[in-house]
Amino acid sequence: MEFKVFLSAVLTRLLFVLHSVVGVWRVSMIKNDNMYWLLALVNILLVIEMVLTMKLKKGRGLKWVSPPIFCFLLSIVPSLWLLEIDAGLQSCPNKTELVLSKNNHSDIIEASMQIVQSLNEICQSAWTLGLHQTFLLLLIIGKWLLPIGDGVTRDQLSQLLLSFVGTAADTLEFCSETLEEPGIRNNPILLYAILGVWTWSMLQFPLDLAVQNIVCEQGTSIKRNIYRLLCTYSADLWNIGISLLIQDGPFLIIRILLMARFKIINQMLIFFAAKNSLIVLLQVYRLVIILIDFYGSQNEAKEKTEDPEVPAISEALETDVIITTDEEAQ
Repeated sequence: MEFKVFLSAVLTRLLFVLHSVVGVWRVSMIKNDNMYWLLALVNILLVIEMVLTMKLKKGRGLKWVSPPIFCFLLSIVPSLWLLEIDAGLQSCPNKTELVLSKNNHSDIIEASMQIVQSLNEICQSAWTLGLHQTFLLLLIIGKWLLPIGDGVTRDQLSQLLLSFVGTAADTLEFCSETLEEPGIRNNPILLYAILGVWTWSMLQFPLDLAVQNIVCEQGTSIKRNIYRLLCTYSADLWNIGISLLIQDGPFLIIRILLMARFKIINQMLIFFAAKNSLIVLLQVYRLVIILIDFYGSQNEAKEKTEDPEVPAISEALETDVIITTDEEAQ
């Protein structure tokens, strides 16, 4: 195993564990209950995954899915849920500062305790938003640092990371913008629905299908058109499926529900609902274009195979031209 692969694999998972532990610590402080430290036990799955990856794959990841990203989601999402649904969540001042004493501390432990105490005094909404932001940034950076899987190229990885940046911005905006409405936190069902849709949107990060096409082996007979379609346009279809079923589609439904059912209407909500509507329409348009192109090519290939007279006629014309040329030459 290469030292670079080993170092990147271990370092990335340590960052995941550290962020998860910080989230659990914040939950235990807010709830004032040490029992919430049991949430940190989920990180055992990440350790087990790391050991298996080191032993079986020599530190390399899988081709279609990223198990460390999935384990990281399992470890941090429950903490974010508990922080969001906490009844004592209050708004922060316009400016949040970390105030430290000007005294020089020779004792490192005393200085560390002061930093922890100062962090604990930061209001809860700032903590929750900070955990959301660092969580999404760490997903992107962690995916970048993790050793790439078999069959994944650097070009595909760069495309995936660029798509992750846009996806992370949309999910952060959806969660923060909708939960900022005062009437939402007073409605537990609506709060759980928004957090559920946000959690559902997180499931796209462990999957790497958006930049990889399924290669159909030569010599295999594919009788059904659906299989041929998936082989030809697998990456495009996965991107369309993510937008319609995991991200923009559910986001649009929640925003329409907020405006139509709960009468929560503001300028930003209308803008992002219009943006989701436009993306959904464009994705449907893209799907229609793919289907038209695919079935058009299928019909052309079928006509060529079912009409044997076409090559015969062309061969006859070529023969007549050759004979005429010979006669003229004589």
